[in-house]
Amino acid sequence: MFIGVEKIKLKSKLEIKKMRVAGKVTGKLLEELNNIIKPGITTEHINSFTEQYIRSFKMIPAFLGVKGISINFPASACVSVNDEVVHGIPNKSRMLRSGDIVSVDVGTIYNGYYSDAAKTYAVGDVSKIANKLINITKLSLELGIKQVIPGNKIGDISFVIQRLVEDNGFTIVKDFVGHGIGKSLHENPQIPNFGKKNTGLKLIPGMVFTIEPMVNVGNYEVYINPKNNWTVLTKDKSLSAHFEHTIAVTEDGCEILTNI
Repeated sequence: MFIGVEKIKLKSKLEIKKMRVAGKVTGKLLEELNNIIKPGITTEHINSFTEQYIRSFKMIPAFLGVKGISINFPASACVSVNDEVVHGIPNKSRMLRSGDIVSVDVGTIYNGYYSDAAKTYAVGDVSKIANKLINITKLSLELGIKQVIPGNKIGDISFVIQRLVEDNGFTIVKDFVGHGIGKSLHENPQIPNFGKKNTGLKLIPGMVFTIEPMVNVGNYEVYINPKNNWTVLTKDKSLSAHFEHTIAVTEDGCEILTNI
């Protein structure tokens, strides 16, 4: 069933069941990475662990080979360090050091259906501002999810995320947003992390989308690394954090499909 001018495909209970299976693996993977991410490992080690973990469930890494401007994405995990906002490409020579923060964005495909989630990790001992950034970004996602109730609008999600982030002295990335998800990794509607209450599309049971605040310590402006046409970085080289869940709108609220 499609609704609205944006052609948003509502998911059946069977479709959501398949996405739940994919989401559980994605959520468990992000939890397992708590034991993997530490000073001295490379970003490629995170990627290798991710691919092996997903394939051990006979699922497919959602990001590997995603079409890009000049190259398809060459890894199973987006691993973004410090001032890298999203779409960091893992590298055998990029070693994590104590004080770094690293955002890992992963997804799985199960029976043709996608899941997508992300988490930012502190590597060793991090600064107070880095720790606050991680906590506020995570909390902003949690507050956004609480707004996912039938009858609410997308702008209600956007508003609470932006307000919390800016009230704490940080900025929201505006060039990249959450998105619908299903048989494709990216579908309508877009879910901005900034906006006004009671604006945008009304939430209806069967909608499935990601909410993914990307939050900077400094300015909100970002750019794409011209060397790979993938990695997004903060223009002012300030730290950035990223959290994400895949959410299904239910009759009485929502379900976080990427929870474990």
